[in-house]
Amino acid sequence: MTSQPLRRRIAFFGSPAWAVPVLEALHRQHQVVLVVTQPDKPAGRGLKLTPCPVAAWAEERGLRVEKPARLRKNLEFLSLFRELAPEVAVTAAYGKILPAELLEVPKYGFLNLHPSDLPKYRGPAPVQWTLINGETETAVCIMQTDVGMDTGPVVARWRTPVGPDETALELSERLRDKGIELLLAALADLEHLQPTPQPPEGTHAPMLHKDDGKIVWERTAQEIYNRHRGVQPWPGSWFEYRGKRVKVVRMSSTVNLANTPPLAPGTVVRMAEALVVATGGGGLSLLEVQPEGKKPMLAADWARGARLQPGDRLF
Repeated sequence: MTSQPLRRRIAFFGSPAWAVPVLEALHRQHQVVLVVTQPDKPAGRGLKLTPCPVAAWAEERGLRVEKPARLRKNLEFLSLFRELAPEVAVTAAYGKILPAELLEVPKYGFLNLHPSDLPKYRGPAPVQWTLINGETETAVCIMQTDVGMDTGPVVARWRTPVGPDETALELSERLRDKGIELLLAALADLEHLQPTPQPPEGTHAPMLHKDDGKIVWERTAQEIYNRHRGVQPWPGSWFEYRGKRVKVVRMSSTVNLANTPPLAPGTVVRMAEALVVATGGGGLSLLEVQPEGKKPMLAADWARGARLQPGDRLF
Protein backbone atom coordinates (compact mmCIF):
# COMPACT_ATOMS: atom_id res chain seq x y z
CA MET A 1 0.00 0.00 0.00
CA THR A 2 1.47 3.35 -1.09
CA SER A 3 1.62 5.95 1.67
CA GLN A 4 0.20 9.40 0.97
CA PRO A 5 2.77 12.22 0.78
CA LEU A 6 2.89 14.55 3.76
CA ARG A 7 0.79 17.70 3.53
CA ARG A 8 3.08 20.48 4.66
CA ARG A 9 2.04 23.78 6.21
CA ILE A 10 3.50 26.22 3.68
CA ALA A 11 3.88 29.97 3.35
CA PHE A 12 4.32 31.16 -0.23
CA PHE A 13 6.14 34.34 -1.28
CA GLY A 14 5.70 35.39 -4.92
CA SER A 15 4.16 38.10 -7.08
CA PRO A 16 4.10 37.91 -10.92
CA ALA A 17 2.04 35.69 -13.24
CA TRP A 18 5.10 33.45 -13.69
CA ALA A 19 4.78 32.38 -10.04
CA VAL A 20 1.07 31.51 -10.14
CA PRO A 21 1.56 27.89 -11.37
CA VAL A 22 4.01 27.34 -8.49
CA LEU A 23 1.40 28.42 -5.95
CA GLU A 24 -1.26 26.39 -7.76
CA ALA A 25 0.84 23.21 -7.46
CA LEU A 26 1.49 23.84 -3.76
CA HIS A 27 -2.20 24.52 -3.13
CA ARG A 28 -3.14 21.19 -4.74
CA GLN A 29 -0.79 19.08 -2.64
CA HIS A 30 -0.20 21.00 0.58
CA GLN A 31 -1.81 23.40 3.06
CA VAL A 32 -0.90 26.96 2.07
CA VAL A 33 -1.41 28.91 5.30
CA LEU A 34 -0.18 32.26 3.96
CA VAL A 35 0.53 33.95 0.63
CA VAL A 36 2.83 36.99 0.68
CA THR A 37 3.07 39.30 -2.33
CA GLN A 38 4.14 42.77 -3.34
CA PRO A 39 1.61 45.51 -2.46
CA ASP A 40 -1.14 46.47 -4.93
CA LYS A 41 0.04 48.88 -7.63
CA PRO A 42 -1.74 51.45 -9.83
CA ALA A 43 -2.67 50.01 -13.23
CA GLY A 44 -4.69 50.96 -16.28
CA ARG A 45 -5.83 54.36 -17.47
CA GLY A 46 -7.53 55.12 -14.18
CA LEU A 47 -4.45 54.03 -12.20
CA LYS A 48 -6.66 51.89 -10.00
CA LEU A 49 -4.83 49.96 -7.28
CA THR A 50 -4.60 46.41 -8.62
CA PRO A 51 -3.33 43.23 -6.93
CA CYS A 52 -0.44 41.37 -8.54
CA PRO A 53 -1.33 38.09 -10.30
CA VAL A 54 -0.37 35.86 -7.35
CA ALA A 55 -2.48 37.93 -4.92
CA ALA A 56 -5.45 37.92 -7.29
CA TRP A 57 -5.26 34.13 -7.73
CA ALA A 58 -4.95 33.49 -3.99
CA GLU A 59 -7.72 35.90 -3.01
CA GLU A 60 -10.12 34.25 -5.46
CA ARG A 61 -9.56 30.96 -3.64
CA GLY A 62 -9.91 32.34 -0.14
CA LEU A 63 -6.27 31.96 0.86
CA ARG A 64 -4.84 34.36 3.40
CA VAL A 65 -2.87 37.07 1.60
CA GLU A 66 -0.54 39.66 3.09
CA LYS A 67 1.12 42.47 1.10
CA PRO A 68 3.70 44.11 3.37
CA ALA A 69 5.45 47.14 1.91
CA ARG A 70 8.60 46.09 3.76
CA LEU A 71 9.78 43.07 5.71
CA ARG A 72 12.73 44.45 7.64
CA LYS A 73 11.83 45.61 11.15
CA ASN A 74 8.18 44.78 10.45
CA LEU A 75 7.28 43.41 13.87
CA GLU A 76 3.59 43.07 13.07
CA PHE A 77 4.22 40.84 10.08
CA LEU A 78 6.90 38.86 11.92
CA SER A 79 4.46 38.19 14.75
CA LEU A 80 1.78 37.00 12.31
CA PHE A 81 4.29 34.77 10.53
CA ARG A 82 5.31 33.16 13.81
CA GLU A 83 1.68 32.70 14.81
CA LEU A 84 0.82 30.88 11.58
CA ALA A 85 3.87 28.63 12.13
CA PRO A 86 4.55 27.30 8.61
CA GLU A 87 6.80 24.25 8.49
CA VAL A 88 8.48 25.62 5.38
CA ALA A 89 8.22 28.66 3.13
CA VAL A 90 8.61 28.78 -0.65
CA THR A 91 9.66 31.79 -2.72
CA ALA A 92 9.28 32.23 -6.47
CA ALA A 93 9.94 35.67 -7.97
CA TYR A 94 8.89 37.50 -4.82
CA GLY A 95 11.15 40.48 -5.40
CA LYS A 96 12.40 41.33 -1.90
CA ILE A 97 15.39 40.26 0.19
CA LEU A 98 14.20 38.30 3.24
CA PRO A 99 15.55 39.36 6.66
CA ALA A 100 17.26 36.84 8.93
CA GLU A 101 14.55 36.95 11.59
CA LEU A 102 11.99 35.80 9.03
CA LEU A 103 14.18 33.03 7.62
CA GLU A 104 14.48 31.49 11.09
CA VAL A 105 10.74 30.99 11.63
CA PRO A 106 9.88 27.89 9.55
CA LYS A 107 11.31 24.63 10.88
CA TYR A 108 12.69 23.75 7.45
CA GLY A 109 13.51 27.29 6.37
CA PHE A 110 12.78 28.79 2.95
CA LEU A 111 13.09 27.08 -0.43
CA ASN A 112 13.53 29.23 -3.54
CA LEU A 113 12.81 28.19 -7.13
CA HIS A 114 15.49 29.94 -9.17
CA PRO A 115 15.74 29.58 -12.98
CA SER A 116 19.51 29.64 -13.49
CA ASP A 117 22.56 27.43 -13.04
CA LEU A 118 23.63 28.90 -9.70
CA PRO A 119 25.99 30.55 -8.89
CA LYS A 120 25.49 31.92 -12.40
CA TYR A 121 22.92 34.70 -12.73
CA ARG A 122 21.93 35.50 -9.18
CA GLY A 123 19.36 38.29 -9.06
CA PRO A 124 16.01 39.32 -10.51
CA ALA A 125 16.50 38.59 -14.25
CA PRO A 126 18.42 35.29 -14.58
CA VAL A 127 16.73 33.92 -17.70
CA GLN A 128 16.99 37.22 -19.57
CA TRP A 129 20.75 37.54 -18.99
CA THR A 130 21.30 33.85 -19.72
CA LEU A 131 19.98 34.52 -23.22
CA ILE A 132 21.54 37.96 -23.68
CA ASN A 133 24.96 36.48 -22.91
CA GLY A 134 24.46 33.65 -25.40
CA GLU A 135 24.58 30.74 -22.93
CA THR A 136 23.89 27.39 -24.57
CA GLU A 137 23.06 25.56 -21.33
CA THR A 138 21.26 26.58 -18.17
CA ALA A 139 19.45 25.05 -15.19
CA VAL A 140 16.74 25.48 -12.63
CA CYS A 141 17.69 25.16 -8.96
CA ILE A 142 15.85 24.67 -5.70
CA MET A 143 17.88 26.58 -3.15
CA GLN A 144 17.70 27.07 0.60
CA THR A 145 17.36 30.82 1.07
CA ASP A 146 19.85 32.71 3.20
CA VAL A 147 20.33 36.43 3.82
CA GLY A 148 22.29 36.92 0.59
CA MET A 149 20.93 37.31 -2.93
CA ASP A 150 20.48 33.76 -4.23
CA THR A 151 23.58 32.58 -2.38
CA GLY A 152 22.09 29.74 -0.31
CA PRO A 153 22.92 26.03 -0.71
CA VAL A 154 21.29 24.12 -3.56
CA VAL A 155 19.13 21.06 -2.80
CA ALA A 156 18.11 20.17 -6.38
CA ARG A 157 19.28 21.10 -9.87
CA TRP A 158 18.15 20.25 -13.42
CA ARG A 159 20.32 21.24 -16.37
CA THR A 160 19.10 21.67 -19.92
CA PRO A 161 20.34 22.95 -23.29
CA VAL A 162 19.04 26.37 -24.33
CA GLY A 163 17.16 26.32 -27.64
CA PRO A 164 18.84 28.54 -30.27
CA ASP A 165 15.62 30.50 -30.84
CA GLU A 166 14.12 30.21 -27.33
CA THR A 167 12.89 33.50 -25.87
CA ALA A 168 13.01 34.57 -22.23
CA LEU A 169 9.28 33.91 -21.90
CA GLU A 170 9.55 30.40 -23.33
CA LEU A 171 12.67 29.41 -21.41
CA SER A 172 11.49 30.85 -18.10
CA GLU A 173 8.22 28.92 -18.30
CA ARG A 174 10.02 25.69 -19.22
CA LEU A 175 12.43 26.06 -16.31
CA ARG A 176 9.62 26.97 -13.93
CA ASP A 177 7.58 23.90 -14.86
CA LYS A 178 10.53 21.59 -14.26
CA GLY A 179 11.31 23.54 -11.09
CA ILE A 180 7.83 22.78 -9.77
CA GLU A 181 8.60 19.06 -10.09
CA LEU A 182 11.88 19.50 -8.20
CA LEU A 183 10.19 21.61 -5.55
CA LEU A 184 7.43 19.08 -4.87
CA ALA A 185 10.03 16.32 -4.58
CA ALA A 186 12.04 18.41 -2.11
CA LEU A 187 8.95 19.12 -0.01
CA ALA A 188 8.21 15.39 0.16
CA ASP A 189 11.71 14.75 1.50
CA LEU A 190 12.40 17.81 3.69
CA GLU A 191 13.83 15.73 6.52
CA HIS A 192 16.53 14.20 4.30
CA LEU A 193 17.63 17.00 1.96
CA GLN A 194 21.38 17.23 1.33
CA PRO A 195 22.14 20.84 0.39
CA THR A 196 25.28 21.64 -1.57
CA PRO A 197 26.88 24.99 -0.65
CA GLN A 198 27.42 27.48 -3.45
CA PRO A 199 30.82 29.05 -4.06
CA PRO A 200 30.89 32.65 -2.83
CA GLU A 201 31.69 34.08 -6.26
CA GLY A 202 28.93 34.25 -8.87
CA THR A 203 27.48 36.39 -11.63
CA HIS A 204 24.69 38.93 -11.17
CA ALA A 205 21.57 39.29 -13.32
CA PRO A 206 20.28 42.83 -12.70
CA MET A 207 16.76 43.97 -13.45
CA LEU A 208 16.20 45.01 -17.05
CA HIS A 209 15.62 48.64 -18.04
CA LYS A 210 14.08 50.11 -21.20
CA ASP A 211 17.46 50.92 -22.69
CA ASP A 212 18.49 47.26 -22.45
CA GLY A 213 16.28 46.65 -25.49
CA LYS A 214 17.97 49.24 -27.69
CA ILE A 215 19.61 47.68 -30.75
CA VAL A 216 23.28 48.58 -30.96
CA TRP A 217 24.14 47.89 -34.59
CA GLU A 218 27.87 47.76 -33.77
CA ARG A 219 27.28 44.46 -31.98
CA THR A 220 27.37 41.27 -34.06
CA ALA A 221 24.15 39.95 -35.56
CA GLN A 222 24.24 36.98 -33.17
CA GLU A 223 24.71 39.25 -30.14
CA ILE A 224 21.76 41.41 -31.25
CA TYR A 225 19.63 38.32 -31.82
CA ASN A 226 20.56 36.87 -28.41
CA ARG A 227 19.61 40.16 -26.77
CA HIS A 228 16.33 40.19 -28.70
CA ARG A 229 15.48 36.76 -27.26
CA GLY A 230 16.42 37.93 -23.77
CA VAL A 231 14.34 41.11 -23.74
CA GLN A 232 11.06 39.40 -24.67
CA PRO A 233 8.39 40.36 -23.82
CA TRP A 234 9.80 43.45 -22.06
CA PRO A 235 11.37 45.85 -22.86
CA GLY A 236 11.57 44.37 -26.35
CA SER A 237 14.06 45.22 -29.11
CA TRP A 238 13.91 48.69 -30.66
CA PHE A 239 15.80 51.30 -32.63
CA GLU A 240 15.16 54.93 -33.47
CA TYR A 241 14.67 56.24 -36.98
CA ARG A 242 14.04 59.91 -37.75
CA GLY A 243 13.43 60.60 -34.07
CA LYS A 244 10.77 57.91 -33.62
CA ARG A 245 11.08 54.55 -31.92
CA VAL A 246 10.55 51.41 -34.00
CA LYS A 247 10.00 48.18 -32.07
CA VAL A 248 11.27 44.96 -33.64
CA VAL A 249 8.64 42.30 -33.06
CA ARG A 250 10.38 39.49 -34.95
CA MET A 251 13.88 39.02 -36.29
CA SER A 252 16.00 36.09 -37.42
CA SER A 253 19.62 35.35 -36.70
CA THR A 254 22.79 35.93 -38.70
CA VAL A 255 22.67 36.53 -42.46
CA ASN A 256 25.90 35.80 -44.34
CA LEU A 257 27.18 38.96 -46.00
CA ALA A 258 30.39 37.41 -47.33
CA ASN A 259 29.71 38.53 -50.92
CA THR A 260 28.60 42.02 -49.91
CA PRO A 261 30.98 45.01 -49.85
CA PRO A 262 31.78 46.14 -46.28
CA LEU A 263 28.99 48.29 -44.88
CA ALA A 264 28.78 50.46 -41.76
CA PRO A 265 26.71 48.94 -38.93
CA GLY A 266 23.04 49.92 -39.24
CA THR A 267 23.12 50.13 -43.05
CA VAL A 268 20.18 48.70 -45.03
CA VAL A 269 21.48 45.85 -47.22
CA ARG A 270 18.28 44.82 -49.00
CA MET A 271 14.49 44.87 -48.65
CA ALA A 272 12.59 41.88 -50.03
CA GLU A 273 10.72 39.42 -47.82
CA ALA A 274 12.70 40.88 -44.90
CA LEU A 275 14.68 44.00 -44.11
CA VAL A 276 18.34 42.98 -43.95
CA VAL A 277 20.62 45.30 -41.97
CA ALA A 278 24.40 45.20 -41.61
CA THR A 279 25.79 44.88 -38.09
CA GLY A 280 29.22 44.78 -36.50
CA GLY A 281 29.42 41.15 -37.66
CA GLY A 282 27.09 39.70 -40.30
CA GLY A 283 23.63 40.79 -41.32
CA LEU A 284 20.36 40.71 -39.41
CA SER A 285 16.91 40.04 -40.88
CA LEU A 286 14.13 42.17 -39.42
CA LEU A 287 10.85 40.38 -40.14
CA GLU A 288 8.18 42.38 -38.31
CA VAL A 289 8.28 45.82 -36.72
CA GLN A 290 5.92 48.15 -34.90
CA PRO A 291 6.48 51.86 -35.55
CA GLU A 292 5.66 54.24 -32.72
CA GLY A 293 1.87 54.73 -32.48
CA LYS A 294 1.07 52.09 -35.13
CA LYS A 295 0.21 48.41 -35.40
CA PRO A 296 2.81 45.71 -36.14
CA MET A 297 3.66 45.28 -39.84
CA LEU A 298 6.12 43.47 -42.06
CA ALA A 299 9.52 45.12 -41.71
CA ALA A 300 9.99 45.33 -45.50
CA ASP A 301 6.62 47.11 -45.84
CA TRP A 302 7.62 49.60 -43.15
CA ALA A 303 10.94 50.23 -44.92
CA ARG A 304 9.24 50.89 -48.23
CA GLY A 305 6.73 53.19 -46.52
CA ALA A 306 9.61 55.07 -44.89
CA ARG A 307 11.23 55.34 -48.36
CA LEU A 308 14.35 53.56 -47.25
CA GLN A 309 16.83 52.41 -49.87
CA PRO A 310 19.78 50.02 -49.71
CA GLY A 311 22.70 52.01 -48.36
CA ASP A 312 20.57 54.11 -45.98
CA ARG A 313 21.38 53.84 -42.27
CA LEU A 314 18.91 53.19 -39.46
CA PHE A 315 19.73 56.03 -37.10
